[in-house]
Amino acid sequence: MILVTGATGFIGSHLVETLLARGEKVRALIRRRSSLPAVDLAYGDVVSGAGLEEALTDVDVVIHLAGATKALHCRDYYTANVKGTERLARAVASRPIRLVHVSSLAAAGPSSPGVPITEDAPTQPITHYGKSKLESEYAVRALRPDAVIVRPPVVYGPRDTDVLQVLKPISRGWALQIAGTERWFSAIFVRDLADGLLAAARSPVAAGRTYFISHPSPVSWRELASVAGRIMGRSPRLLRVPGATALAAGFLAEVWAHTTGKPGILSREKVMEARCPAWVCDCRRAAVELGFEASTGLEKGLGETLAWYRVAGWLHY
Repeated sequence: MILVTGATGFIGSHLVETLLARGEKVRALIRRRSSLPAVDLAYGDVVSGAGLEEALTDVDVVIHLAGATKALHCRDYYTANVKGTERLARAVASRPIRLVHVSSLAAAGPSSPGVPITEDAPTQPITHYGKSKLESEYAVRALRPDAVIVRPPVVYGPRDTDVLQVLKPISRGWALQIAGTERWFSAIFVRDLADGLLAAARSPVAAGRTYFISHPSPVSWRELASVAGRIMGRSPRLLRVPGATALAAGFLAEVWAHTTGKPGILSREKVMEARCPAWVCDCRRAAVELGFEASTGLEKGLGETLAWYRVAGWLHY
């Protein structure tokens, strides 16, 4: 039995679908009632610990996805990402369970231009999100040294709401980019990530290891705009936004988020990340040790993603 935390989220929902398609028995730890067909539902919460003991019964693998990728207050990242992970790691510490902790490339920090970052490189997170994910890794290693840590980069695919915000201007004929040199990043299609997480969960050599799971070919912002524009039948004009203007927009977005009580994708910290020349990771360890290589290229992955957005009415082109 595989227990998935964060099963109702973007990545979690695709992971559950993949596990079921592979014939795995799946249990989802959720905080409120939800419709997840063919899944054993357990009600609880990793931060409070409620329901954890019952959820872990007869489980041999836990894939931990629950956490916060955006927040109104800095402390919220640490509550969701560190406290929740630490409580879960304590709960499985004495059980014969494979723990797969899903962290982030943000925990490692940006890479140098032209030099992909490796799993063993010194960690230099630059945002509270990245720092909280790194602290969650420390908690896992202290309590469950044989756990597997996976650090995905940008994840995109159907049902994602974050990359959608980047694609919306392109659908209107504009490609927004912060002024400066070209920037590069690693990315992975969500169903490829689900396959990689299952490989990490089942591989005997993965115990105690950390992996970047990504498509091997990095993407530039210009390439993303070009491919998305071609799929949507648009020829987007490049609009370079000065760094100071982007930071101001991030500040205003934070004010709006506090006013509405709903954190958004745009903030000054997200702008800081976007201004880095490269967020590129080296995924060769996963290929060698797990036998996993992401197979969905940008053209195919974006094509499926944009088609889903269009049918769902999230994007018009």
